[in-house]
Amino acid sequence: MPRPAARKQSASAELVIVTGLSGSGKATVLRCLEDMGYRAVDNLPVDLIETFADLIVQARESRWTALGIDVREGTALERFPQILEKLQDKVRVRLLFLEAEDAVLIRRFSETRRPHPLGKARSLALYLKEERRRLAPIRALAEAKIDTSKLTAHELRRLIEEKFATRRKKSQLAISVISFGFRHGLPQDADLVFDVRFLPNPNYLPALRKKNGRDAPVARFVESFPQTVEFLDRVSSMLLYLIPHYVTEGKSYLTIAFGCTGGHHRSVFIADRIRARLAKAGYETRGADRDLHRDY
Repeated sequence: MPRPAARKQSASAELVIVTGLSGSGKATVLRCLEDMGYRAVDNLPVDLIETFADLIVQARESRWTALGIDVREGTALERFPQILEKLQDKVRVRLLFLEAEDAVLIRRFSETRRPHPLGKARSLALYLKEERRRLAPIRALAEAKIDTSKLTAHELRRLIEEKFATRRKKSQLAISVISFGFRHGLPQDADLVFDVRFLPNPNYLPALRKKNGRDAPVARFVESFPQTVEFLDRVSSMLLYLIPHYVTEGKSYLTIAFGCTGGHHRSVFIADRIRARLAKAGYETRGADRDLHRDY
């Protein structure tokens, strides 16, 4: 009997199924995909996956989804190859299989002190052998197989980001550039703090005192000094060097703070100029002027 015509896949929906050996890094991969914008669900019963795919296709949001399955599903895993075939008629499916050497997995279980999902009555080596046997049919279907034996968590994240680059922005880093006044204390969430009190202070000029760093007269004054231009060039160059390395190391948030005495003039001007330079380089930033509206 001929097979019915395949349904047309949803052009914009994608389902990444992450599976593999226990201890090989599935939780790390799911967290990474979630950080990249996927809706991540772990340990959904195999028999619900097809219904789940229907919901993805129908959804207007969260159409990029990652799903974790493993040996905890028991005998239901035997039905997964048939379920996968049906899924591929509905949505783009990418099956990712993680594995590692037995010695590495045994060490990881020892370090975390977690039992193997198959139980505790037998040796870990025997459970790993049984797990490999049960997952072999799924491994054979995988689009990509990753051996994590020699990968750190950061290296695994970086590898996943490269494989799923179509969902990446230039930076997964949430960058905030803020201004503040030292007289009101340091920002508690700042990662990098720059003191711009070495620049001439507009506060001492009566015509500029009640203005702020976004007003044109103040901006012209601060920018008129060669040390301002050099500072902007040096700091911009350093940040453009640092940010890709923060991304590589998996940092999620970066707060860059510029402080002057009161947080009205120099710090506001400098923070605005740095935001503009980062934007020109392709980075999205958030801005905040913590003390701009405090009394002079």
